[in-house]
Amino acid sequence: MDTANRMSEDPARVQEFFGARADAWDEKFPEDGPAFATAVAESGIRPGDRVLDAGCGTGRALAPLRAAVGPSGTVLGVDLTEPMLAAARRAGRDAQGALLRADVARLPLRDGVLDAVFAAGLIAHLPEPAANLRELARAVRPGGRLALFHPIGRAALAARHGRELTPDDLRAEHNLGPLLAGSGWEMTSYADEDARFLVLAVRRP
Repeated sequence: MDTANRMSEDPARVQEFFGARADAWDEKFPEDGPAFATAVAESGIRPGDRVLDAGCGTGRALAPLRAAVGPSGTVLGVDLTEPMLAAARRAGRDAQGALLRADVARLPLRDGVLDAVFAAGLIAHLPEPAANLRELARAVRPGGRLALFHPIGRAALAARHGRELTPDDLRAEHNLGPLLAGSGWEMTSYADEDARFLVLAVRRP
C-alpha cells in the first residue's frame, strides 16, 4: 500500500508526516504556483463567494482564491497540522484569508455557509472519505462547488512515490464519481493529466 493510502487511515500519522516537512514544503515544490492559480480559475469561484481551502497546508491556494472572490468575498484556510499553518503565516499568506487549525471531518461551520470548497491533495488523506466528503457538503449551500486538485496527475504522482496505479485507487474516475454521488455531490468534470488532477463537483440540493 502506498504512503498516501496508509496515512489516510490515521490522522495522527498525517500530522506527523506533514508537520515534519512543513518548513521545507514550499521549497520542495517551488513550481506548483501556476497550477494552483489555473485550478482556482477553472473552479467556478466568483467574486463575493465564501470559500474554504480544506487542508490548506502552507496556503499556496490562498492568493488565487482571494483574487477570485475579491474584496467582498471570504477565504478561510483550514488545516489539521499547526506547523503547516505556521509556515503559511511566515510566508504572509494569512493576509489573503483567515487560517484556522481544524479537522475537515468536524468543521466548526454552520450548515450551508460556504459557496465553494477548494481541496488540494486532500482526498488521499481523508480517514473516512465518504463521511468526510459529506461533512464538506454539509457546510456548502446547494449548488455550491467542490474542487479536488493536485498539481500533478495520478500516474505522475504514483511514479514519484515509486508505485503503480491500481484499479482501487480512490482518485480513479470510476471510484471517485460514485463516492461523490453518495456524499452529496455531483461530479461535473474529471481531468487526470500529467500536469494536473482536477475534479469539479456541485453540491446537490
